[in-house]
Amino acid sequence: MNKIHSSAIVGKDVRLGEDNEIGPGCVIEDGVVLGSRNRLWMNVYVGPGTTIGDSNQIHMGAVIGHLPQDAAFTGEPTFTKIGSRNVIREYVTIHRGTKPDSETLIGDENFLMANAHVGHNCQVGNRATLVNLATLAGHCVVEDGAVLSGMVVVHQFCRIGRLAIISGLSAVNKDVPPFMLCGGRPAVIQGLNVVGLRRAGFSPNSREGIHAAYKLLYRSDLNVSHALEMIQKQCHGEELTQLVRFIQSAKRGICAGIQAEPDTLRPRKVRVLRAR
Repeated sequence: MNKIHSSAIVGKDVRLGEDNEIGPGCVIEDGVVLGSRNRLWMNVYVGPGTTIGDSNQIHMGAVIGHLPQDAAFTGEPTFTKIGSRNVIREYVTIHRGTKPDSETLIGDENFLMANAHVGHNCQVGNRATLVNLATLAGHCVVEDGAVLSGMVVVHQFCRIGRLAIISGLSAVNKDVPPFMLCGGRPAVIQGLNVVGLRRAGFSPNSREGIHAAYKLLYRSDLNVSHALEMIQKQCHGEELTQLVRFIQSAKRGICAGIQAEPDTLRPRKVRVLRAR
């Protein structure tokens, strides 16, 4: 049996599973599909065209499936789809797609901390973490197990690869390959997510192969295309195939390594005016 607070508003044609708890002040718009065993704390808003799976925790003030922040949005039907066992904390905002019939997708077992934002048409995989105030602009992709630390900003159409980790206050404007440690403004690759690889159960051989690929990409004099050729020749395994394919499909390019400092980080010569 569902528990729906008397002050909650549930629209027409809403489909509810079993054992949901819908708290005071919640608004569930027309046509929403809500699975089973979800808990919506007080004042949660769920917009039309939203589908939510099972056993999600959606905390106070979260806004899911509202209008995209896009001046080109014409008001056509668009969608938001969220999987199961996600934790969505206070005041998280997740906007629906912007082009007709498009959608924003979030998988399973993700942890979106307070005030995180997922823009229109983003895709978030499984077991990803967005720490407080992490922000995804439109059309971003976050792959499985990635971690975006506090106040990270990701430019539209950028991708964050599997098990990559972005340090706090970073600004990401290019793709971050899988397994990397990244940070800065603009963000650069600073190393490997060694702890994340171990926690994910990667074997020593797999970790060694990823480390060898990292050195070819970011610690050699090879350009990206030549580095990929060497990785394909010298490094083998499913994870390396995934890494190569990710980089080959990058439309915005990938983040540079820390040794190739962006111009904005290089000290500039300052002309000193002397009194005469």
